[in-house]
Amino acid sequence: MDEHLELLDLAGDVRRLHDAGHVDAAWARMAVLAHLLDRHVRREEAGVFAALREQGDFAEAVVDLETEHATFDEAISDLDRTSPTLRAHLERLFTDLTEHIDKENLGVFPVAVVTLGARGWDIVARAHEESPQR
Repeated sequence: MDEHLELLDLAGDVRRLHDAGHVDAAWARMAVLAHLLDRHVRREEAGVFAALREQGDFAEAVVDLETEHATFDEAISDLDRTSPTLRAHLERLFTDLTEHIDKENLGVFPVAVVTLGARGWDIVARAHEESPQR
């Protein structure tokens, strides 16, 4: 969940920089956000989502969240820094990301904490070992 906060902080940085007319700096922060989001998504899907799926819990919610992950990748790939609508596209992306994070933080993650057994936590730990946060 710490990474979620970092992603939201980065989104705020991108907004502020873009609004101040620092498009190059905003684009550089967006690259950092995209990199962190990609790594985070891979670890999340290989960890807690895989563990929940294996356990048979919340499979539909996991599929929905993974689908949203794919839409973030598409939305980021479609960003055009020269577009006059860049700020609106960023805002849509960041709004969707915030809603997605809320679904995870307030839904799937608390459930995982309560329901995952030792095998599930082993899956999560392995995902973190294979793709460390830093």
